[in-house]
Amino acid sequence: MGNRAAVMTGLGKIGIEERPVPAPGPREAVVRIEAVGVCGSDTAYFKVGRIGDYVVDGPIVLGHEVAGQVETVGSEVTNVKPGDRVAIEPGTPCRDCVECLAGRYHLCPKLEFLATPPYDGALLQLLLIDSRNLFPIPDEMSYEQGALLEPLSVGIWACHRAGLNAGDQVLVTGAGPVGLVSAAAARALGAGSVTVTDVSDFRLDVAKSMGFATERSQAPSEQTFDVLIECSGAPGVLAEGLRRLRPAGRAAVVGMSKEKSIALPLSQLNPQELTISLVNRYAHTWPIAIELVASGRVDVNPLITHHFRLDQTEEALTLGSHVLDSVKAIIHPQQ
Repeated sequence: MGNRAAVMTGLGKIGIEERPVPAPGPREAVVRIEAVGVCGSDTAYFKVGRIGDYVVDGPIVLGHEVAGQVETVGSEVTNVKPGDRVAIEPGTPCRDCVECLAGRYHLCPKLEFLATPPYDGALLQLLLIDSRNLFPIPDEMSYEQGALLEPLSVGIWACHRAGLNAGDQVLVTGAGPVGLVSAAAARALGAGSVTVTDVSDFRLDVAKSMGFATERSQAPSEQTFDVLIECSGAPGVLAEGLRRLRPAGRAAVVGMSKEKSIALPLSQLNPQELTISLVNRYAHTWPIAIELVASGRVDVNPLITHHFRLDQTEEALTLGSHVLDSVKAIIHPQQ
């Protein structure tokens, strides 16, 4: 078996290359990649070559929402075996620093995250990775669902960071993939109600089909909420969402603004004593994400709107710019 990879060779350019077939070290595994979800970060690297301080300065393989089947394992691997169907947590920490030892491994300063420069991602046929990043998924869960455990993990962590309590009324701003899975996570974790806002009628329709109340962004409304999960990163949305929180409301900020700084009306918000938490990926979320999807409490299938072969990666990465009725593209490296 070969190891074809979709390699970003320059801005807006993808080439299919043959990579060496990897051999696992003692704690590593080689995974046959079956499904990779396209994330907004992949598109950003492809189009502009950077996200904040992370800059693409050479060829890179994109893709970090990923699932597949274990091919081979190293001599010291005990948690998975060849043939296991697995979802992959894309960040590999050092496991020895202060943050890792405190359980905050996602804040490890040496974290190697798939498809974050300078590290290659998963848009290839065979991926070498630390076996401790692998989580077996049940046979009834598709590889596509397994790949979407990554964005679902963002939603689960956002609910954790917002201190979600049972019965809370939740506002999710932004009905992209992360907004939709954040809404789904909030509902599954006990929210009393979930309202989703966006400017796109198509995405609001998807949210409605998933059973959420919806509003058009910036539409006048007197409704207030206990929790805000901001997933759009759009100008002014965070400030407006914070204004709609009740006293002692909590907010989790997921969406990354393109601006280096944003203005908040603190003089108006301070009397409410709001709590604002930032969200940097996730930690310890894969087991609960697997259980939520396997049990049917979260359905990620409505997010999957398009499928592509590995040699169609460039088309997949530009899908959102010319197909308005798209949510999540899945690339299948074995096709």
